[in-house]
Amino acid sequence: MTTAPALDIPHADATVLDNAAWHSLAGPHSSFAIGGDLVRRYPADVAPFVAVRTWDEPGVWDALRDLVGPGADVGLSGYEGGFPDGWEYLGGGEGVQLVETDALRPRPDDEAIELGAEDAADMMAIVDRNQPGPFRPRTYELGRYIGIRREGRLVAMAGERLHPTGWTEISAVAVDADHRRQGLASRLVLDVAFHIQQRGDRALLHAAAANVNAIAAYEKLGFALRRRNKFASVRTPA
Repeated sequence: MTTAPALDIPHADATVLDNAAWHSLAGPHSSFAIGGDLVRRYPADVAPFVAVRTWDEPGVWDALRDLVGPGADVGLSGYEGGFPDGWEYLGGGEGVQLVETDALRPRPDDEAIELGAEDAADMMAIVDRNQPGPFRPRTYELGRYIGIRREGRLVAMAGERLHPTGWTEISAVAVDADHRRQGLASRLVLDVAFHIQQRGDRALLHAAAANVNAIAAYEKLGFALRRRNKFASVRTPA
């Protein structure tokens, strides 16, 4: 893991962001948590994330296997060590974490509408068309999701996902190809950030390190790199 230069972030404990999924499941998202004191996960139809409190605790790999089952594929974030016998490495990459700065100017958007259970099929469809990242049928339950419809079709979306104490992640930023370059993604991100700040939280984002265009767009809005981290996909022993 590579940490960016320290940012002065008032009114929020940034250390929870080093293990954002765990601090979500052990904090504001505890009602979703499946697992125990060492390893927790979201229900499969809510989010694919599995969180480990610490990799230094003896028995963590056994607890992880017991939680997800044998022969299961698991995504791990922030772990850079080796794997025990029987665990299969499937692949990995590098991601970035960005946090809001004083340059961010959030504002509500008049065209944005709040999305809920009745919009779930449309939300899954726009995710399928644009592949913004992991999104499951009940992901919208994790926070506030908004979108823009044109002629009845959901053409842009963004919302809230991980929620470590004091912070809320902006996620699922998706715009259909025929509606890009109209500023819709930026408008929705600023709207989501506005409501996050209204609750007293700070906003953060995650992106694949290779997605340089999205990262540049977020930095232009007023987000800054906080850290880089590795992610890996592994298969538990059968």
